[in-house]
Amino acid sequence: MSDERSEPNGGVTVEEGQPFGLPRWVLALLPVVLLAIVLGLFLVGNPFAALGTGGEPLPDVTISYTTLPDQGTILVHVTNNGPDAVTVSQVLVNDAYWNFGVSGGDRTLAPLESATIEIPYRWNPDWDLDVTLVLSDGATVSHTIVAPSTSPGVTGTILGTLGIVGLFVGIIPVILGILWFPYLRSLSDHWLHAVIVFAAGVLAFLAFDATFDAVELLEQVPGAFEGSLLFVLGVFGAFFAVQAISSWREQKAAAGSERASSGLWVAYLVAISIGLHNLAEGLAIGSAFALGRVALGTFLVIGFMIHNVTEGPAIVGPVARGERPALRHFVAFGVLAGGPVIPGAWIGSYAFSPTLGTFFLAIGVGAILQVVWELTKMAQGDTGRAATPLNLGAFLVGFVFMYVTGLFVTV
Repeated sequence: MSDERSEPNGGVTVEEGQPFGLPRWVLALLPVVLLAIVLGLFLVGNPFAALGTGGEPLPDVTISYTTLPDQGTILVHVTNNGPDAVTVSQVLVNDAYWNFGVSGGDRTLAPLESATIEIPYRWNPDWDLDVTLVLSDGATVSHTIVAPSTSPGVTGTILGTLGIVGLFVGIIPVILGILWFPYLRSLSDHWLHAVIVFAAGVLAFLAFDATFDAVELLEQVPGAFEGSLLFVLGVFGAFFAVQAISSWREQKAAAGSERASSGLWVAYLVAISIGLHNLAEGLAIGSAFALGRVALGTFLVIGFMIHNVTEGPAIVGPVARGERPALRHFVAFGVLAGGPVIPGAWIGSYAFSPTLGTFFLAIGVGAILQVVWELTKMAQGDTGRAATPLNLGAFLVGFVFMYVTGLFVTV
C-alpha cells in the first residue's frame, strides 16, 4: 500500500508505506530475531562436526588470590575461565599432597564459576608456600605465597581503622594542598598558567602510574574477563563520560551561563578524576592490611600522604582567578578527591580483586586524560598557545615532582 497526497500544482506525491504494513518496532527487531534463528540452526546442525574437533579445549583455571585466616589454614580463591567444567582432584603444598575442601562441597567448577579451596596446612611465617592444584585431566595450576603472614580478616575495628587511614591518606593531604590557593591567586596570569600546566603534569604522571599498575594486574585477571579489553573499556568509558559532562558545560556556557563558564567546573572535574585514581590507592592499602602486610600498609600510608599533597594545587588552579568560591566548594574538593580512598580501602580489605582493581585503575586513567586536555585548553590564555617554554618546563616539573614523591611509596 502507498499513500497519495495531492500537490497544489495538481501533481501527486507518492509516499511509500512500511513494508508489508509492519510497525517500526517490528522492523527494528526483525534482524535480531532472524539472527537468533540462524544461530539456532547452526548450533543444531553443527556443520563442523564432520571436520572433527581437533581435541578438547585445554582447561583454564586462575588462582586470583590467597588468604591466610590462621597459621593452620590456607584459602585459595580460584576461577574457571574455560568453556568446560573442571574438577580439582588433588592439591600439593610445597610438593606434598594434602587434604582439601572446596566451598559448597563440589570439587567441580562450572564455566566462569569461582570457589574457595581450603587447605589445612600448618605453615611457618616468612617461609614461602608453593601451592599447586592438580585437575582431573592432569593439568596443574601453581601459585607462590611469598613471605606468608596471617590475614586479620574484616572486622568492625579493621573497617574503622581503614576509615581513619583513608582520612589521613586522602582527604587531609588534599586539603593541605588546597591551602596553596591564596598564594596561587597572587600569581600573574603568566605564572598561573604555568601552575595549571604543572597540574596537568601531575595528572599525566598519575595516568602513567595507573596504567603500569594495571598492566601488572592484567596477569592476575581471570582470562574469562578479558582483562586487556576490560582496561580499554574503563579508559574509553571514563574518558567519554567526563567529556560528555565537559561538552554539556560548554553548551551551558555558550548559552550565557556564568556558572558553567567559570573554572569551578574544571576544578570539580579535576577533583573527580583524582578521586577515581585515589580509589585504586585505597584498594592497595586495604588489601595490604587484609593480607596481613601491616608494615607495607603503613609505608603506603606515609608515601601516599606525601604524594597526595601535590594534588591540591592541581584542583584549585582553575579557580585562582575571579571571585573566590565559597568555602563549601573547597571542602567538596577535598572530599571528592581524597574521600574515595576510604571505600577503596574497605573494598580491598574484603579481598583484593585483580579484576576490580584493573577496572578502577582504567576508569582513573580515562578521567585523568580528559581532564589533562581541559587543563591544557585553560593554559592557552589570550595567546591561544599552551606550549610556551615556561609551561613546558612546568609540565616537566610536575611530572618529575610526582616521580620523586612516588619514591616514598615504591622504595
